Amino acid sequence: MKVVVFSTKDYDKESLIAANDDLATADRHSLTFLEARVEETTASLAEGYDVVCCFVNDEITSSVIDTWKKSGVKLIALRSAGCNNVDLDHVVKCGLSVVHVPAYSPQAVAEHALALLLTLNRKTHKVYNRVREGNFCLEGVTPGIVLAGKTVGVLGTGNIGECFVRIMLGLGCHVLGYDVVESHSLVALQEKGKIEGGGSFEYRSLDEVLQASDVISLHMPLTPDTQGIIGPRNIKKMKENVILINTSRGGLVDTKAVITALKKKHIGALGLDTYEEEGDFFYRDLSQEVVSDDQLIRLMTFPNVLVTPHQGFYTREALLAIASSTITSISEFSRETQPASSIIYRGALQTRVKMKMEKVAVTVKAELKAFRSQRSKQQRI
Repeated sequence: MKVVVFSTKDYDKESLIAANDDLATADRHSLTFLEARVEETTASLAEGYDVVCCFVNDEITSSVIDTWKKSGVKLIALRSAGCNNVDLDHVVKCGLSVVHVPAYSPQAVAEHALALLLTLNRKTHKVYNRVREGNFCLEGVTPGIVLAGKTVGVLGTGNIGECFVRIMLGLGCHVLGYDVVESHSLVALQEKGKIEGGGSFEYRSLDEVLQASDVISLHMPLTPDTQGIIGPRNIKKMKENVILINTSRGGLVDTKAVITALKKKHIGALGLDTYEEEGDFFYRDLSQEVVSDDQLIRLMTFPNVLVTPHQGFYTREALLAIASSTITSISEFSRETQPASSIIYRGALQTRVKMKMEKVAVTVKAELKAFRSQRSKQQRI
């Protein structure tokens, strides 16, 4: 198939070419790489291609989808897990298909969340610069805390969230999880009680997690229900001096509210690998330009804030997994043998059935969660 790849960096090109070259010669795709991001002014560049391959900050709006439909595009291949940047309702209307990378390397993102947490807690980024300048004193460096025995809240316990839970359990933390759909393996872990090393895991309500946690790490998808979940109302429920980490989606955090909480010292430290308006800045070299986002600039002035440019995925293993999954999905789409694990939408009928089934599943699991929560409270009494 003819594939045009948008938002291409050198590492994307290298890994996608390698994955494509692993196919038999007759099965290889024709790949064209563009540095341009997907937006309304660049959508027409997909003219004559069967597949468009996009990344997290590409804006796949209804207008873009209309252009692609007229251009003969059949498949949108996302080289990411999330799909909040795609107007999926309009995809359904136009009859296009969408695939994503369901689980490329959850450990990579979870480990980056840990890196942000440890760096903020022990101030290694600050001390590194002091030592390079010959300053070996500890005066002026705020002491960290011992994480073992502390309560860590994990909002979202999918593939990445579960990896982060297990990492924190390894450090001897008491981990509280919140998710509308609970992980079977974590429920089993909860029933075991305390584990080797002194850690423990328990599912709790959102309010309970917010109120009890010394550290909160976000691993939720961005949906209408989770948009701005870390906002004024929920920040008030958090402990004073809480450490907040977000390696998921920028829109989960109300930036204005978080800045206010940092100024009031309600949030003790903030680690961000995503930002709600990151599309105009991340993956670009702006070192010789003025960054025009006042809130992002304000965040970076705080000594207790660490911002990284959405690099949680950026490991050798993840790059290869993303490329391999993307090429495999395109190949199987071309043979009409698309695996259920990577497809998001393929035709309106399948979409309606899938959405209805998912709605029923979420309702049942929510009721089960409420039952377990009630049973847990009764046991504690």
